[in-house]
Amino acid sequence: MPTNSLDIRDLELNALLEITQAINNNLPEEDLYKIYRFTVLADLKVRRLALYVKDDNWECKVHFGTSSDWSKVFLPQDFWNIRSGRALTSDDGPFDDFDEVIPVLHKDRLLAVIFIGGLGKESKSVDSTFLRALTNIIIVAIENKKLARKQLQQEAYRKELEIAKKVQNFLFPKELPQTHRLKIEAVYLPHQDVGGDYYDYLTIDNDRFLVCVADVSGKGVPAALLMSNFQASLRTLIRKTQDPKEIVTELNHVITDSGNAENFITFFLGIYDFTEKTFEYVNCGHNPLYLVRPDEVIELNNGTTILGMFNPLPFLETTKIEGLDDFMFFGYTDGLTETFNKSDEQFGEERLMEFFENGVPEDINQLHTQIFKSLDQFRQDTPYRDDITMLSCLVKN
Repeated sequence: MPTNSLDIRDLELNALLEITQAINNNLPEEDLYKIYRFTVLADLKVRRLALYVKDDNWECKVHFGTSSDWSKVFLPQDFWNIRSGRALTSDDGPFDDFDEVIPVLHKDRLLAVIFIGGLGKESKSVDSTFLRALTNIIIVAIENKKLARKQLQQEAYRKELEIAKKVQNFLFPKELPQTHRLKIEAVYLPHQDVGGDYYDYLTIDNDRFLVCVADVSGKGVPAALLMSNFQASLRTLIRKTQDPKEIVTELNHVITDSGNAENFITFFLGIYDFTEKTFEYVNCGHNPLYLVRPDEVIELNNGTTILGMFNPLPFLETTKIEGLDDFMFFGYTDGLTETFNKSDEQFGEERLMEFFENGVPEDINQLHTQIFKSLDQFRQDTPYRDDITMLSCLVKN
């Protein structure tokens, strides 16, 4: 074998050894590309090069030997599906600075495109097959690093979801009353593993109880933690005051501070008094909820805007409904009325109101079943887009 061929083989082996050691040392991607640049320039005697790699888009990761900044030059579509090397001509635009284009494939997938040029006497015999193989090794190694990083991120996200689900499960009341004078049923259908809906029932004293429904913006751990903080604040406040205005004002202050105006909550709070037969409520930017009496349905709209956006709140009012003996309170989140069908039509409030046309239902659990059945018939195969919560409270005083 001629001495020159032996020298070339030695250079190629040295290049391969340097790249392999760099990969084994688990160096970051930036350092691997620097070593690749040095190896190709110093060992293989390539004088001009631009290496384009396919990430989300085609990007030039390594370039040298010309006055152009190839990291700012877009790779034309003509090279996106190249499968074999060829010489470059003046028809190739700015890339005619180079002599040859070499595709780098892995399992028939195009990973990279190499432009090389300026091959002098020392480098006329650069083996494009070896250069392709060397590039393949380093890019596959970088892809494996990205895959490992993605797997770690997915595992971290999975653990985050587990934490969020546990936090959320602690928020909902473990038991709801099932007595002759008070029955409460609730159902929660999360759109994803962790949603942003919340409902609660609290006994204030022997004569009064509180029900609430809320929907926090965002998903995952941040939303679950914000709702956990919200629930803790509500339960602390209700021991200090039963004035809905004071409760809402303080809750808004808590959310504004903890959410930094990036998260907000729509919230409905209602307090029923068995002795006075009154239901006092405040609606904070939530969709209209319903109070169903034997002869009428009352929309519960009055209150204020969403919590967490303005401090102080721009307006705030409470409403007290009197003379309530037998009635049903129906609370829900907007995932119910904003369920879509194939025609991109919403289920809407009118269809929901039809369930209350006959007055106060005897079985609120059956009511929830009928509503879900109607929802499924309406949407057919169209998936739900949001969490759905229903809370029904049946009072016979």
